[in-house]
Amino acid sequence: MNAKQIIQTSAIFGAIAVGIGAFGAHGLKDILAETGRLDTFETAVKYHFYHALGLFLIGILALVKPNWKQLSTAALLMIIGILIFSGSLYILSLTGITWLGAITPLGGVAFILGWGFLFLAVTKNS
Repeated sequence: MNAKQIIQTSAIFGAIAVGIGAFGAHGLKDILAETGRLDTFETAVKYHFYHALGLFLIGILALVKPNWKQLSTAALLMIIGILIFSGSLYILSLTGITWLGAITPLGGVAFILGWGFLFLAVTKNS
């Protein structure tokens, strides 16, 4: 991914996080409270938005340092993390399909690896 694509993706993920968060707070509040999954849903939105911002910052850094190849890997891992971690928690919150909790940590690992590749990019290229 190039810097422009990373920033565009972060903008899309940020907008989706705000939309899902608002919809959850208003349109789904009763359902989430009834199923006892409001906290789970809020965690999904929080991590989704934090990592959309992280993705944006990686994109900005990639504009400044286009030769830092690890930034593209870091961005891809952030995207995978959002899709798996937050996505599985969104589905779990709305459907009650509990086995999705088993794949959620894979998204967390993708987040950790994404931050690790960001660290590696800075360390290798400083």
